[in-house]
Amino acid sequence: MFQEKINILLIEDEDPHAELIQRAFEEQPNKFQIQRVKSLSEARASLQKQQPALIIADWRLPDGESMELLPDHHDPLATPIILMTSYGNERIAVEALKSGALDYVVKSPESMLDMPHLAERAIEQWAARAERTYMQKALLESEAQFRLLAENASDMIARLTTDGRMVYVSPACKTILGYTPEEMTGTICFDFIHVEDVNQVREIFKDTPAPVDKTFTVAYRALRKDGKFVWLETSARAVHDAATGQISEVQSASRDITERKRAEEELKLAHNHLQEAYEMTIEGWVRALDLRDRETEGHTQRVTELALVVASKLGFTEEELAHIRRGALLHDMGKIAISDEILQKPGPLNETEWEKMRQHPIYAYEMLSPIAYLHPALEIPFYHHERWNGSGYPHGLKGEQIPLAARLFAIVDVWDALCSDRPYRKKLPREHVVEYLRHNAGTLFDPKLVEVFLSVVESENL
Repeated sequence: MFQEKINILLIEDEDPHAELIQRAFEEQPNKFQIQRVKSLSEARASLQKQQPALIIADWRLPDGESMELLPDHHDPLATPIILMTSYGNERIAVEALKSGALDYVVKSPESMLDMPHLAERAIEQWAARAERTYMQKALLESEAQFRLLAENASDMIARLTTDGRMVYVSPACKTILGYTPEEMTGTICFDFIHVEDVNQVREIFKDTPAPVDKTFTVAYRALRKDGKFVWLETSARAVHDAATGQISEVQSASRDITERKRAEEELKLAHNHLQEAYEMTIEGWVRALDLRDRETEGHTQRVTELALVVASKLGFTEEELAHIRRGALLHDMGKIAISDEILQKPGPLNETEWEKMRQHPIYAYEMLSPIAYLHPALEIPFYHHERWNGSGYPHGLKGEQIPLAARLFAIVDVWDALCSDRPYRKKLPREHVVEYLRHNAGTLFDPKLVEVFLSVVESENL
């Protein structure tokens, strides 16, 4: 593959020396291209036309010293130079190297014939130095950009060591925490965090390397200089060492979210008050129904408590149990729409009256469905009279078409009804009720739920 030749400017006024050096480079004609000049003035003219990759210059020239070509030591990217002299002088050598020369060579046949090797080494050194310089420059530019953004940000920007020590904090810390950057720099961040929140912040500083570019966000209480706590939300990312992959520092941005937290707490409190109002309303409806239908007084509370015990054994979540509780409390709510003549009739109902009574699940749905808060609880009021074999009402659903909570409550409802005294009959012995449920498992009731229910009733001695 084609490779561009390395251009070298040779400044040598003595022909024998110049010819010896040129002869050494001629052994690698495809690698190097040599241009020779004899004085400083010729060198300057040549440099204006073309910038070589390397300058090899005799120390003393007819019109001055080649030291004049050495770059300012503040410009490490200038063209690299190898200086030659006919005699060794330690002072001159030190001065030359300090001024920016890459090498200092005492002329001899051996050193001049070895000049291609010296040139390659010098160019490699210069390339390495240039790369370091570029990286340092990029780092400084990045640092300057970081500080420009940080110094003007409303968020508190910080750089921390892996043990939480703050090595940089932006001026916003004064507004947020009341401390100046000077007061916070060098302190441990954990000392400002509420004792109940500090562990979750420490997670960011774990020894296990975090995924590159992953940002962690955490909310916690931080101590202000005035002794008060404020809520901060901090987004942090770990910076990894390119060589080891280990975390070298943590960079973070924090903002005050105290007002947001206060608003969230107020909203939560309002929600809780609203929920309490709903619950009190539900219990008020239940008490009203009990006062109207004294034949079943206490039934609602008993079936609600029993349904919750069995449902918890079945693994329902806390949220689901809350919906089951509301549904159980409201399971007969539709009876409010049934006339007193039917609801309080002392004897058996006729077919017309039963037809009206079977409408109470629909009445319950019509009354409660406009309340979005109760939607998840409507399964029990609407479906608790459906039966496993499809003989129930109001829809004739069968099997697992019936919601699980309603299938469970149907068993609980019948259990309590048979185990309780009614004006038209006495309660049945417990063993007869157990036998009734087992006999009708697979026809009226979900057979698996019957076994679960009876095992819970037996184990809990209910």
